[in-house]
Amino acid sequence: MSINIGLSEQERQGVTEILNKVLSDAYLLLIKTKKYHWDVVGPQFRTLHELWKEHYEALTISIDAVAERVRMLNGYPLGTAEGFLKNASIKEHPGDLPSAEEMVKRLVTDHEQIIRNLREFVDQTSEEFHDEGTSDFLTGLMEEHEEMAWMLRSFLDGESFAPSGKRDKELAGKK
Repeated sequence: MSINIGLSEQERQGVTEILNKVLSDAYLLLIKTKKYHWDVVGPQFRTLHELWKEHYEALTISIDAVAERVRMLNGYPLGTAEGFLKNASIKEHPGDLPSAEEMVKRLVTDHEQIIRNLREFVDQTSEEFHDEGTSDFLTGLMEEHEEMAWMLRSFLDGESFAPSGKRDKELAGKK
C-alpha cells in the first residue's frame, strides 16, 4: 500500500537518511555510556554509575523512537554495527580505559556533537523536506541531549561554593 502523508517519496527518503544518522550516533553513544557505566572506578563511582544508568535507559527509549519514526515514514532503520559506524558522526575509542573524568569529558563531547547535528537536522527536515513532524521530534531529542550534556558538564564543573554562593575562583580574584 502506498503512503500519502503529504511528503513525497524523495522527501521521506531524505528524512529517513537523517534519522538513520541520528540513530547511528545514538547507538554509539549508548554503547559508550554502557561501557563507561561498567568500567568507572574511583570516588565518583556510585554517582557516575547511577547517572549513566539513567542516561543509557533514556537513550534506549529514544533509539526505539527514532527507529519507529523511520518506519512511520515507510523507511527502514539501520540495524547493524557496520551501518551505525559508517553513518555516525561520533567515534569509538577502542582499546583504552580512560579515567572517570576523561569518560565524562568524552561523553560531553559526544552529546555536544549530537546536539549540533540535531540543530542542523531540525532546520533541514523543516526547510528542505517540509517535514515539521520530524523537525519537532528532533527538537525533543535535542533537548534530551542538552539536559544530559548539562548534567555531565556540571559534574566536571565541581568547584566548591562559599556560603555566599560565590565560586572559589570568584573569591580568589577578590583577595
